[in-house]
Amino acid sequence: MLFSALLIQIAEAQQPYLQTSKLPFAPPFFYWPTDSAEAPAQSREYLIPSGTILPVRLNTALSSTKSKSRQTITARVMQDVPLPNGARIREGAVLVGHIVEVIPEQSPIGASISFQFDRLRSAHKTISLTTSLRALAGPMAVLEAETPDSGPGEGDVFDWMSTTQIGGDHAYGVGGPVTTADNPAEVVGTRLDDGVLGHVSAKQGTKCAGAMDDNSALQALWVFSSDACGAYGLEHVHITHAGRSSPAGLIVLSSDHGQLKISAGTAMLLRVRGQAQ
Repeated sequence: MLFSALLIQIAEAQQPYLQTSKLPFAPPFFYWPTDSAEAPAQSREYLIPSGTILPVRLNTALSSTKSKSRQTITARVMQDVPLPNGARIREGAVLVGHIVEVIPEQSPIGASISFQFDRLRSAHKTISLTTSLRALAGPMAVLEAETPDSGPGEGDVFDWMSTTQIGGDHAYGVGGPVTTADNPAEVVGTRLDDGVLGHVSAKQGTKCAGAMDDNSALQALWVFSSDACGAYGLEHVHITHAGRSSPAGLIVLSSDHGQLKISAGTAMLLRVRGQAQ
């Protein structure tokens, strides 16, 4: 019953989007259903509630030997992000930020890079925001999450095959439920064509929180689990400062061995801190 209700809720939220996506021209950066009485007049308001998850893929490699302070960095939003009143941030939107400081390896202390993302950009609109980092994963971890758990057999449909999210959640094919690693009866979301919609949950023993600032809406998680927290598939890499506390929005990654390199294609699960407009 829980899963059925979840599917109905998602289907109702997506119906106007699916209709609009058939239009022959490029979609806008933000989307409001045109038949919604709650849509803002002439799309003047661009509100991203605090606690909104932004699943992104890093476009810019980070290197303790090559990156420079004040260097611009960008990341691509990898899944439509639902917002209030049926609005959404389109997949393909670009997060823009910059490197704050690069500290090379100083034996026995490894290297570190601090950076922040502070703008969400399209061809028509730029929004200032503050984000913290909940989780990140190397390109190989992303590939593994997108690869079915078992090889396809005769007659198998690829989209219906189960996958394992980064962090351990199990996704049972497009349109199917997503359950936790520890309890297959605990449904935490639904798999879609472009990722997963689910409720974010706290991870025991970490500082990653569940719903925050009364934002209990379904979140776009892409390849991550509902409780994903920390670094995955990145040997010797640690999140030294996630940007949740002061200085808010400043993210610091460090290496406990040698230089630090984060390749382009690395996945990040960011969270908006405070309402962005």
